[in-house]
Amino acid sequence: MLKQFAVSVALLASLVAAPARAETPGVTESEIKIGAVFPFSGPASPLSNTGRGLIAYVNSINDRGGINGRKINLITYDDAYTPPKAVEQVRKLIESDEVAFMFSQLGTPGIGATIKYITAKKVPDLFVVSGATKFTNFAEFPTTTTGLPSYNTEGKIYAKYIAQTAPDAKIAILYQNDDLGRDFVTAFKETLKADFDRKVVTSPYEVTEPTIDSRVVQLKASGAQAFLIAGTPKFAAQAIKKASEIGWTPLTVLNYVSSSVSSTIVPAGADKAVGVVVATIAKDPNDKKWADDPGVKWYRAHFEKYLPGADIGDSNYLFGTHQGQILEQVLKQCGNDLSRENIVKQARNIKGLTLPTLMPGITINTGPDNSMAYTQLQLQRWTGSSWEQFGGVQSADAK
Repeated sequence: MLKQFAVSVALLASLVAAPARAETPGVTESEIKIGAVFPFSGPASPLSNTGRGLIAYVNSINDRGGINGRKINLITYDDAYTPPKAVEQVRKLIESDEVAFMFSQLGTPGIGATIKYITAKKVPDLFVVSGATKFTNFAEFPTTTTGLPSYNTEGKIYAKYIAQTAPDAKIAILYQNDDLGRDFVTAFKETLKADFDRKVVTSPYEVTEPTIDSRVVQLKASGAQAFLIAGTPKFAAQAIKKASEIGWTPLTVLNYVSSSVSSTIVPAGADKAVGVVVATIAKDPNDKKWADDPGVKWYRAHFEKYLPGADIGDSNYLFGTHQGQILEQVLKQCGNDLSRENIVKQARNIKGLTLPTLMPGITINTGPDNSMAYTQLQLQRWTGSSWEQFGGVQSADAK
């Protein structure tokens, strides 16, 4: 009788312990549901290829049998880069689809509109595709990690580069009038300090504007010899093209989000973008420099199989692939403990992760107080046909 009682207690204990992991919504023995929102339509739709790159990599994971015996059911919706639609889609993912966690939501406006709701629901909100500084506030958003370098960090790198290259130059900043663009302006203020008001002229634009041509004309009229474009690809391409058309040839710096050859440089005109500088994390698969690189060879084979007919020159696909590889790493680290608490813990505990298509010297590291995937960037300059790296890897603080 005593033996039978002991067996019963042991069985009860195992039944209590096992569901503790299985109680996470969206998790079964064979599947884990993950939610994502991308601007598949609207003014920032070129960035949605990040989502397609992620989907392709998840398909490759599932073709390999999934992770720890579970296939990934990645559910994605379109928010058209609008906050109200983002709120609607995120609520649907969490309340109707009952995803285990959110991953790779793209778009600073939409993330800003949904992050408090997601936090209140205690849902992991992993590697959002934004570098807005406020999303890295661990005290306010403990379940969020970010997938882009901090816009503040990136902006400071650009401010220092311009100050060193053209110390006397007046600087024009065209920026998206939200947390994306404002972080870059703040970074220049923090770097230039008392010189900011004397040296910098700014022009904010709204994503609802059909064109920013008149803003570029006004910035040229300011007499600026350096030009920072901090926005999304559609407007970055317009700015580069218009500057060339009006004969304005400042030292031009472009933010990483808009650095895709296919989404920005080609629409602007490859010849018109010669000399444009941008900081990056990734190798360009079309650059002959990387033709024999094992990582780029792997990516080309992966791309041909999972994204047939797409443009490999669009770095948004590559960034989406990186996101998929980070997702894979987080789930591997979780093992069979897919509690939301452990998912967040593992997302904040990535150490020295190298990916095949990252620039040499750039690794992914997160920690309890550092939610950003990347704190290192490589400067590069457009030659007319490819990106040319210079200046070495730039490291910066988490903030």
